Amino acid sequence: MAGGPALKGWDAMSNSGNVRREVVLAICCMSILIVGLDVTILNVALPSIQHDFHASVSGAQWTIDAYTLVIACLLMLSGSTGDRLGRRRTFQLGLLIFTIGSGLCSVAPSLGALIAFRMVQAVGGSMLNPVAMSIVTNVYTEPKDRARAIGWWGGVAGISIAAGPLIGGILVQAIDWRAIFWVNIPVGIAAMLLTQKFVPESKAPHPRRLDPIGQVLMILTLGLLVFGIIEAPNHGWDSTLIVGCLAGAAICGALLVYFEVRHPEPLIDLRFFRSPPFSGAAVVSICAFLSLGGFLFLNTLYLQDVRGYSPLHAGVALLPMAALMMVFSPLSGRVVGIRGPRFSLVVGGLATLAAGLISAIPAGEPNDVRLFLGYALLGTGLGWANAAITNTAVSGMPRDQAGVAAGVASTTRQLGSALGVAIIGSVIADHVTTVSAGPEFTSAARISWAIIAACGLAMVSVGGLTTGEWGRRRAKANAARMEAAAARLEEDRAPALS
Repeated sequence: MAGGPALKGWDAMSNSGNVRREVVLAICCMSILIVGLDVTILNVALPSIQHDFHASVSGAQWTIDAYTLVIACLLMLSGSTGDRLGRRRTFQLGLLIFTIGSGLCSVAPSLGALIAFRMVQAVGGSMLNPVAMSIVTNVYTEPKDRARAIGWWGGVAGISIAAGPLIGGILVQAIDWRAIFWVNIPVGIAAMLLTQKFVPESKAPHPRRLDPIGQVLMILTLGLLVFGIIEAPNHGWDSTLIVGCLAGAAICGALLVYFEVRHPEPLIDLRFFRSPPFSGAAVVSICAFLSLGGFLFLNTLYLQDVRGYSPLHAGVALLPMAALMMVFSPLSGRVVGIRGPRFSLVVGGLATLAAGLISAIPAGEPNDVRLFLGYALLGTGLGWANAAITNTAVSGMPRDQAGVAAGVASTTRQLGSALGVAIIGSVIADHVTTVSAGPEFTSAARISWAIIAACGLAMVSVGGLTTGEWGRRRAKANAARMEAAAARLEEDRAPALS
């Protein structure tokens, strides 16, 4: 068992063991609460930050993408670090760094400093979700209980992401944009103390070896890709810098695949992608969070700079999206635990597609009713899809690989969010010289909503195709191959350890 002796002791407990498992789940959900909030809470504060620091659209993009990009790059390394050094120890270190980074963000003297401190936050954040998921999957040993726990995990992730704009609007309006970072400090401290008391230490019996080449290539691939997309409106898509960045991303991505296939214990185990549900979950995750990241960046600027809303009014205007995402994320988690992920993925994709079409097709400035419908449908779609993504990614995987699989799923969430801000931010920058230019911004918004509609269509198609009987059959066969390979590796290691 991957959890080690401490967790075996829990298996022998009855009521007391169940209570402790629920406490551990609650602690792990606290971590995803603060990490999820920081993905979206900053959006409502962007116009205030731009005003204070005289920042451009690309500067605003980097305050968000510096965070999501670093998390995306380091999630897999952090997951393997937890397996090697101890999951509780790594989890506590992540909470400490994240809390310190939040405090630094709240006193940032310049835009450059804020971006740097957001990266510090992200280093800590990268140690939380994959390690916490590994803790949860090893504490909950029964498949049904684990599915329920993952459902709650996905529900809290959806709630935290959805609540960000409203909480951010309240704090920016009542205090200052710096207050959005204060929320993390008491939650982080409480989670550290509770972790020490309740979370058992565990390590992987045979942690994977480090893969520095894979880590460097992953950072270069994602970094060059996002940099090229964000900076393209400033330099031109055909400029030497942007063409070089995009070509470099493609080359580094190809090299990453080449080396990972040949590495005995790679950073990203490409065998996971032979499982249709896993590959489908990765695609759906990127599309869903590209939609969410792009939507929040687009609409917080639109509501405050074009419509002239206050930060609180903008947060309230986003409430249909946030509220429905909060309602449907836990509901989806329960449905996934009973019926599997297919229904949730298809419903989520259809609602996202409808949101994009309603907002993209009619010409002219959108009225309040159309805004409400678009926001409500998107929140419904993302709420249904979010909890199903993690469950789909880990379903059919060998148990000792569940944490790694969940780490890849978390990476695709962050990558999708970063791409959403980069792509839709670049659409805005390509169309307007000042954000307050109404007609030009409306044109950019329609293109952005069309991108969201395309993401919804991909979610429906891929989610429905990969979670049917064919996908489950292929996933089971792939899990058997991975378990056999792991057994052979164990046999090879045995003489060296004896």
